[in-house]
Amino acid sequence: MVFAYIPLATAFIGATIATIWDLKTTEVPDQVPYAMIAIALLFYGYQSLVGGTFEPILNSLIYGITFLAFGALMYYVGQWGGADSLILGALGFLLPYVPAGFAHTSLRFPLSYLVNLFILGAVYLLAYGFVFSIRNKAVLQGFAKDFKAASNLLLVGLVGLFVASYAVGIGITKLFYQTFDFQRAFYISLYPFATTALLYLIWKFSKSIETYGFRKRISISKLKVGDMLMSEKKLVGVTENQIKALKRSGKRYVDIKLGVPFAPAFPLALLVTLLYGDLIFILLNFA
Repeated sequence: MVFAYIPLATAFIGATIATIWDLKTTEVPDQVPYAMIAIALLFYGYQSLVGGTFEPILNSLIYGITFLAFGALMYYVGQWGGADSLILGALGFLLPYVPAGFAHTSLRFPLSYLVNLFILGAVYLLAYGFVFSIRNKAVLQGFAKDFKAASNLLLVGLVGLFVASYAVGIGITKLFYQTFDFQRAFYISLYPFATTALLYLIWKFSKSIETYGFRKRISISKLKVGDMLMSEKKLVGVTENQIKALKRSGKRYVDIKLGVPFAPAFPLALLVTLLYGDLIFILLNFA
């Protein structure tokens, strides 16, 4: 029945509109997620009224409020913008469940979607940062400088981790194989060594992008409403009153944050969850 697809269509269309807006202007009007939430409440409210049960509207409220709270947490720790938090909440209100016929998920659909969003979001951010760094030499130069400065400490830490892992690996082989298998212990110790080295490189590269790439010094006279100040921990744009106060302060320049348009991750994760289900199990099968 076409009526049952209204929330899903609203979620995909709303998230796509937010993506286009974010890519073009780096901002998403609050009206987009507000409209999505309104449609969700009207739809599930009508379903509850007709069906004589509070379950549809209750599920919508539970997931919507939970996702809003989670989005607010991401906002207050400075990881997401306010619009991203609202979009996630809107998707929670719209999709407490989806019509039959889509890929199976081991968890309730909204929870599987949330896990997929973080997996795909991480890949998207790394890909975006990589492309950005290629076009911005300052990022690669800064990464090389910071990595060289920390290379000695990193080397000592990795060697210590390898030795400790090797010792544990020898104990594991004795426990499970009744003999000290030094070759197997060597391979066992490579996993934490390689994983830690890779995670460190990703973290260092991400910090270099943020420090040397997503930062721009501009004259206060060029500061616009919505620009994000580096001095602010939250990803919230500067207001007209803040701009006036900065001009009165006598400062000439401020550093602004060039944020990553994260909205594309929302419809992408939705499409993947609908077609493939739990992405984490697909990845584990390839491991």
